[in-house]
Amino acid sequence: MKPSKDISRLIEIMAALRAPETGCPWDVEQDFSSVAPYTIEEAYEVADAIARGDLDDLRDELGDLLLQVVYHAQMAEEAGEFAFGDVVQAITTKMIRRHPHVFGDDEARSAGMAKGMWEKIKAEEKAEKRNARLARGHDPEDHGNGFLDSVPVALPALTRALKLQEKAARVGFDWSEATPILDKIEEEIGELRQALAKGDTASIKDEFGDMLFAVVNLGRHLKVDSEAALSGTNEKFRSRFHYVEQALQASGNTLEKATLDEMEALWQQAKSAK
Repeated sequence: MKPSKDISRLIEIMAALRAPETGCPWDVEQDFSSVAPYTIEEAYEVADAIARGDLDDLRDELGDLLLQVVYHAQMAEEAGEFAFGDVVQAITTKMIRRHPHVFGDDEARSAGMAKGMWEKIKAEEKAEKRNARLARGHDPEDHGNGFLDSVPVALPALTRALKLQEKAARVGFDWSEATPILDKIEEEIGELRQALAKGDTASIKDEFGDMLFAVVNLGRHLKVDSEAALSGTNEKFRSRFHYVEQALQASGNTLEKATLDEMEALWQQAKSAK
């Protein structure tokens, strides 16, 4: 088996890894649920390579993400459901359908993307998907029947909170401005304090979640993406802590041996330096 730029070689490699008798024992044992966390992780690593501007890493991480698609398709083929080619056909069909102003006939291309066309196309796709689920004997609504049930459960929690709030806002269930949300956050902090005073673990978790949800809502009204804002703060914390680490090493000290006061003094230096 030799490397190749042909996608068929990657499909062959995955089939070989999944072969019951001769494949890799670990790969053979996996299923959709066990592989899913790796799929999400690889998507984050692609985003990380992009954020760092590292195109060498991006090439490798895109390959890792592609492997995840091939992995899921291989397991689906083994189950007699669909193969990698069906995945490719599905996305090419979707892209062609959603861009009639690019791939349509002369009239469609000259007309451009008509107003309301995107919603019409999405509605047609949803109807087709619903009919396909009915034909397979599944619940026709893959995410449930509620207004908010179309927001995927698997999204990162902060992102899902934002999506839920945005969708609820479409029907008017929303704050009119940002200032009252600050009061709501303070209210949630007060309830968290009460839960802490009682030592009620379940209530502490619940109130902490309410506080985070309210903070995401505030960010939405301030036009600040909570996920992006927290990512920036995470990097700021990492950078400042690294400053502390380097300063300690330069003085012959270590993180493990330094006192909290020593680290705090260097932390303040790091804040001033940036």
